[in-house]
Amino acid sequence: MTQATLEKVKVSVGAAAKPNPRLKGGYFVIGDTQPEEVFISEELSEEHRMMAEMVTEFCVREIQEPFFKRGRELVVTNPADREEVLALLKKSGELGLCGVSIPEQYGGMGLSFKGNTLFSKVMASGFSFATTLGAQTSIGSLPIVYYGNKAQKEKYLPGIATGELVAAYALTEPGAGSDANSGKTSATLSPDGSHYLLNGQKIWITNGGFADVFIVFAKIDQDDKLSAFIVERNFEGFSVGPEEKKMGIKGSSTVQIYFDHCRVPVENLLGERQEGFRMALNILNGGRIKAGAGGIGGAQFSLTKAVEYALERQQFGQPIADFGAIQYKVGDIAMQAFANEAALFRTADNIDRKEAELVAAGLSESEAKVNAIREFAVEASIIKVKGSELACYATDEAIQIYGGMGYAQETGMEMGYRDARITKIYEGTNEVNRLLSVGELTKRAMVSKELDLAGAGKKIPAFLLRQLSPFRSRAGYAEEERIVQGLKNTFLFLSGMAGKKLGRKMIEEQEIVMNLSAILAEAYVTESVLLKVKKLETLPGADKAKLDIQRQMMQLYLYEALAQARKAALEAIASFTTGRQKRTYTRVANTLLKPYDINPKALRRNIAGFVIEKRGYCF
Repeated sequence: MTQATLEKVKVSVGAAAKPNPRLKGGYFVIGDTQPEEVFISEELSEEHRMMAEMVTEFCVREIQEPFFKRGRELVVTNPADREEVLALLKKSGELGLCGVSIPEQYGGMGLSFKGNTLFSKVMASGFSFATTLGAQTSIGSLPIVYYGNKAQKEKYLPGIATGELVAAYALTEPGAGSDANSGKTSATLSPDGSHYLLNGQKIWITNGGFADVFIVFAKIDQDDKLSAFIVERNFEGFSVGPEEKKMGIKGSSTVQIYFDHCRVPVENLLGERQEGFRMALNILNGGRIKAGAGGIGGAQFSLTKAVEYALERQQFGQPIADFGAIQYKVGDIAMQAFANEAALFRTADNIDRKEAELVAAGLSESEAKVNAIREFAVEASIIKVKGSELACYATDEAIQIYGGMGYAQETGMEMGYRDARITKIYEGTNEVNRLLSVGELTKRAMVSKELDLAGAGKKIPAFLLRQLSPFRSRAGYAEEERIVQGLKNTFLFLSGMAGKKLGRKMIEEQEIVMNLSAILAEAYVTESVLLKVKKLETLPGADKAKLDIQRQMMQLYLYEALAQARKAALEAIASFTTGRQKRTYTRVANTLLKPYDINPKALRRNIAGFVIEKRGYCF
C-alpha cells in the first residue's frame, strides 16, 4: 500500500453513520429494528477494504510465510524469537498498524470503532502476534487516548503509534481477577507531594516482558476504588518477572510485574482519582468486542485452511471434501461465522453512530467514545462469548478435518487450537460475560429505567395466540421473524418469572442466569443475521447464487439457535419450578420456540459446496 493510499485510509476509514434516535444498548430485546438501520460488512468502504488487504498482506508476508519456513511457532522465552517479535512490532509501526486507535494529531490512523473492529478481525490471521499488537492498539493505548490529558497524550501516544514505545495494561492481581476492584496494589503520596509510591504485584501482563509504558491500576491510600497511573519501565522500584510458560500464544509476552515503592510522578495519574475502576470496565467493554472480532476472524481463517487441505487430501480415490462428514463441519463453521459477523458489525457501527450522536449533543470526542462503547455493554459481552466459542470450535474442527496432520506442529493447526483457548478467558471469562449481559440488561430495566422489559413482556400473550393460530402468515420472512421474536419473548418470559420467584436471590442462581444469557445471545445474533440477509437483498448487483447461500446460512443458524435456546429454556424452568407450574412454563416455552421446518443436512451441504468451490470462507 502506498503512503498516499495509507493517508487516504487514515482520513476515510470509519466515518460515522447517521444517528438513530432509538439507538440504545439492549434495545433489540424490546423493539423492532429495520434492515436499513443496520450496517453489514458488504457496506465496508473501499478504504476499509484497502486497510484490511494491507493487514492481510502483512500477516502473510511477515508471519505466515516465515512460520511455514521455520516449521515452528515463535516462543518469546527464546531470545532470538523475542527479537523477531520486537522486529514485527517495529514493522507494524512503520505501516501505521500500532496506531490504528490513536488520533491522527498524535501520529495514528484514528480509525472509528468499526474500522478497529475490522482490523481486529483481519489481524487474527497473524497468529499469536495478534495478541501482541492487540494489546498495543487497544488496552495498552486506549486509556491514554480516552482519559489522558494533553501533556500525557503528547508525551506517550506518538511513540506508541510508531511502535517506538511498547504499551501494556496491568489490572489483574493474584487475588483480584473478575473482582478487579479488590486489588491490593497501593499508591501513597510521597512526603514532598511530587510522586506516588506504588507497592504491589500484577499478573498476566501481555507485552510486559518488553513494554516501555504500563497502564497500572492501584488504590490511593484507603480509597474505595482504583485509580490509574502511567508507569514507565525505567521508574525506580519497578521490576519484571520471567516470561510465563503458557499453553498457547507463546509468541506473546506474558509476565508478572512488581512495585516496591515505585516512584511515579504525580503528573502520571491518569484521569481523576478513583476513576480507574470505571476506566477499566469501559476499556474492557471495547476489548470484548475486539476479542469477539478476533475469534470470528480466526474461525474464518481456520475454515479456509481446512478447506484447502480437504481439497488436497485424497481418500478412497477422491478428496475428503467430497464426504458428508467433512461438509457438515465446513457448512457449520461457515454458517456460524456468517451469523456472528452480522452481529459484530451491527454493534460496531452502532457504537460509531452513538459516538456521533453524543458529539453532536456536546460531549468531547473522548467522552463520546467512552460513553458510546459503554452504551453497548450488553452486546459487547454477547459478541465476546459467541466469538471466542466459535474460535475454539472452528480450530478444533479444523484439526479434525486435517486428521493426524492437524496434530502435527508443521501445519499450524495445533498452534491455532492452543492459541484460541485463551479467548474464552481474557477480557473477562465467558462465564462472567454471560452473567454481565443479563445483569446489565436487568439493571437498565430495574434501576435506570432505560428499557421497559415489563412492557415488552405484556405483548407475549398476543404473540402466543398467533402461534396457536392455523392461519398465521408464512409469507416472505414471517416464519423467521416469528423465530426471532419467539427467542426475545422466551427471554422476557423466563427472566420475568424467575425474577418474581427468586427475587434478590436470583443473582446467586448463576446457572439459571447463564441459561437466560444463552437465550439472550441467540435473540441478538438471529435478529442480526436475519436483518443482514434482508438488507443484502436490497443491495444492487447482488450475486444471486451467493445470496441464496447467505439466505440458507441464516436459515440454518435460526434452526440451530432454536435448539440451543430450547435446551436452555427447559433447563432454566426445571431449575426454579416444579409440578403444575413447571408443566405450564414448559408449554409456554415450547410454543414460543416452535420448531422450524427446514432440512438442516441439505442446507449444510449446499453451504459447504459453495465454500469448497471458492476454496475457503468467501462471505
